[in-house]
Amino acid sequence: MLLTAYKARPLARKKLFLAIALACPWLSGAQAVAADENTDSETIALEQVPVTANPLGVGSDQLVVPVSVLNGRELSLSRESTLGETLKNTPGVSSSYFGPNASRPIIRGLDGDRVRIMQNGVGILDAASLSFDHAVAIDPLVIEQIDVVRGPAALLYGGSAVGGVVNAIDHRIPKEQLDGITGRGEIRFGGAEDQRNGAIVLDAGNGLFAVHADFYQRETNDLEIPGYAVSKRKSQADGIAREDRGRLVNSASRGDGGALGASLTFENGYAGLSYSTYNNKYGTVVEEDVIIDQNSDRWDFATEFKELGKVVERVKVRLAHTDYKHVEIAGGEPETRFSNRGLEGSIEFGHGKIGPLSGVVGLQFQNSRFEAIGDEAFVPKNQTSSRGIYIYEELPLSLSTPDDLKFSFGGRVDKVDVDSKGGDGFGAALSNSFTPRSFAAGALVKLTEQWSLSSNLSHNERAPSYFELYANGPHVATGQFEIGNADFDVERSNGIDAQIRWKSGMHAFNVGAYYTRFSNFIGLFNNGEFEDNLEVAVFDQVGATFRGIEADGKFRISERYGIWDLTMRADYVRAKNRDTGEDLPRITPLRIGAGLNYAFDRYSARLDVLHGFKQNRTAGFELPTDSYTSVNAMVTYLLPTRLRLEAFAKANNLLDEEIRDHTSFLKDFAPQGGRSLLIGLRGEF
Repeated sequence: MLLTAYKARPLARKKLFLAIALACPWLSGAQAVAADENTDSETIALEQVPVTANPLGVGSDQLVVPVSVLNGRELSLSRESTLGETLKNTPGVSSSYFGPNASRPIIRGLDGDRVRIMQNGVGILDAASLSFDHAVAIDPLVIEQIDVVRGPAALLYGGSAVGGVVNAIDHRIPKEQLDGITGRGEIRFGGAEDQRNGAIVLDAGNGLFAVHADFYQRETNDLEIPGYAVSKRKSQADGIAREDRGRLVNSASRGDGGALGASLTFENGYAGLSYSTYNNKYGTVVEEDVIIDQNSDRWDFATEFKELGKVVERVKVRLAHTDYKHVEIAGGEPETRFSNRGLEGSIEFGHGKIGPLSGVVGLQFQNSRFEAIGDEAFVPKNQTSSRGIYIYEELPLSLSTPDDLKFSFGGRVDKVDVDSKGGDGFGAALSNSFTPRSFAAGALVKLTEQWSLSSNLSHNERAPSYFELYANGPHVATGQFEIGNADFDVERSNGIDAQIRWKSGMHAFNVGAYYTRFSNFIGLFNNGEFEDNLEVAVFDQVGATFRGIEADGKFRISERYGIWDLTMRADYVRAKNRDTGEDLPRITPLRIGAGLNYAFDRYSARLDVLHGFKQNRTAGFELPTDSYTSVNAMVTYLLPTRLRLEAFAKANNLLDEEIRDHTSFLKDFAPQGGRSLLIGLRGEF
């Protein structure tokens, strides 16, 4: 259906190829900048630091909390169509895969509102946490860096961040002084979904005034899959016919968007404004005649000034106003309309050092109005507002060498009001008010120049979301009739994690473990009953535990005849309902992977193997998921031009395995793509 519509829109193709032409100004030589012929293929980029993990701006190896940073060339070559799929190879991170067009990150087995997704440090306002078929309103094509903070110690960024934080950074408001013009462009074709994507990002400045512009467009066909969409296990259990072999019906998509931003930049700070738009139209997979048409318009303001004085050393302000809406179209007619409008922001003050102690105090606020109108509106019109205050401090101490011991501690208090307007099918208007309180403490000990240990303790409280409180209706996307509970209390948990880190030259590895205990975890549980031909699923509060391990490493194994690096990764999470002794649903199984990277002159290649084990620790009414082995390969070539222009080819799922993610609601209806080849060209100037 979508593909037919695309063929009738030649203007969309013209826009794409115009973007491609704009993305390659080096071909004319007009903006040529000399590049060393012997340089490697690292990217030219604006300054990038893992700001999400620490407001004091230290490097990732100095952080107490576990953090992963994906940026530059590595991010460019790892991009997928969604944020969840882009990040799912990060240790501790999986995805909620709802076909190739909708996927949120899942961190340590926790999803939904427990993982805070942000753009430049301000929350994404959309409807993605409400339903797994709703895409996150951000496209990875224009992102410059993604920070992933794992664990509940990320409480600076909202009380809901018990699982962690994902912050997508796009530089749409320039923060650094820039004299001249820089940019990047990328095009890619192929893959299991036959994608045709293009993006261009430009930054220019005169030392005082800086501007940013970006544009992207993507288009895909239905996903090619190995075998049938419906799993054999599901067919045998429920008698569902196995049809549509080799193709995931209604999974095509078309999206575009862009942004304009500008700022005044100074030696000690900046102030800027940006406007961005996001458009996405895609099939929902689970319903063959349903298409989601999304739009999000967002205004951002940000400013930060440093070196202000001894009492207040730094001030940072971030504001974002979002107008999000999407329409679910069935049989060509609008069926249900969703909208979410709101303002979110924070004001942060960094105080001057008190002896060795440094830190920040911040105020955070958010107000949003959500509305759903139509046949599949299973939550009432509602409003959520929150105000919070937080503090974060670091205390470095010296034992035998400088900064070989660092303590961190922080806390926050929020006031959250969630009001339902009631209405047809939802009863009278209701109001709920919560005061969650959270705190965390950690330590980083440097044992030697190579070895260090870190650990974090945390207590986290989360206010229930509007759909956990007020849901009452059919949710066709997940095949459930969902029922909330307006009497819920604040969700509470206590957690501990620890990591051991080693780094020596070009070798490094990290191994960590964690344990989180919820006294009243809010989960969605099937009760075996049916209503409107859908399984009844009730939100309930239960005791729960999450525990697991994460590991990753990179080792230089040879520099003979080129550079050879070995990478390794593994993660495992176990989650149980303490009240019943059963396992919780949709928990990722043990995953172990390894990769071999090779680089010589202008060439590079990599081979990655990931084995996902069978998941048979399942909740009630949940089917097991088979194991799989994913084998992917990539080759790149840095063209001998005056600018960095790199061609690449990616081969995915070389074994053509039937890969199903146990974390997906659609695991038995929507497998991953089959064997495919994608080619692309990326460049920077």
